[in-house]
Amino acid sequence: RLGLTATLVREDGMEGEVFSLIGPKRFDVPWKEIEAQGYIAPADCVEVRVTLTDHERLTYATAEQEDKYRTCATTATKKNVVLALAKQHEDDQVLIIGQYISQIDEIAADLSVPIIKGDTPVKEREELYALFRSGEIKCLVVSKVANFSIDLPEASIAIQVSGTFGSRQEEAQRLGRILRPKADGRGARFYSLVARDTIDQDFAQNRQRFLAEQGYSYRIIDADEVLPR
Repeated sequence: RLGLTATLVREDGMEGEVFSLIGPKRFDVPWKEIEAQGYIAPADCVEVRVTLTDHERLTYATAEQEDKYRTCATTATKKNVVLALAKQHEDDQVLIIGQYISQIDEIAADLSVPIIKGDTPVKEREELYALFRSGEIKCLVVSKVANFSIDLPEASIAIQVSGTFGSRQEEAQRLGRILRPKADGRGARFYSLVARDTIDQDFAQNRQRFLAEQGYSYRIIDADEVLPR
């Protein structure tokens, strides 16, 4: 048997079970080395930190533990940052990725762009992906259904608004959506929007660990650097 993966990592620590099924790992190469050889596009990773409003901070502080992440991950300021980034990159092929359907529904409606989520029929998904590949659609909002097995070679910008808690694998998969080498040689940019001083920030640090091990670093900027003045 031969197994191939870009993300041999799991949050339950069970990745070693793979070896019991297919044997030991024979070869491992850092992503940055693959980038240097031209097989994947160079990428700039940017963490955009947003601040909760006073009302959101109170709601977050009083939320049940299981609700805290959703409360801070869906702060309204993130939507404003997404709208500003989408405008900055209106000439690029942009993917906006999120965990919470109500959040990404609202973003897609405000941008007047298509959305792909779990209940989107397969035929419609394929039509939208084809339009995105051809450049007829410049911006596409997707849920976690786009974490796996989609080929969008011209996508060069990804904006992550929320994710599956601290999943390192998901972070890598989402960056991977924009790493296909571009015909004109341009690089990719991955934005991760994070609520400052919350569990969202804690999860973000864990999510980034695998990519840090692959040689990537995140520039941290404040939302005020993105939002219109």
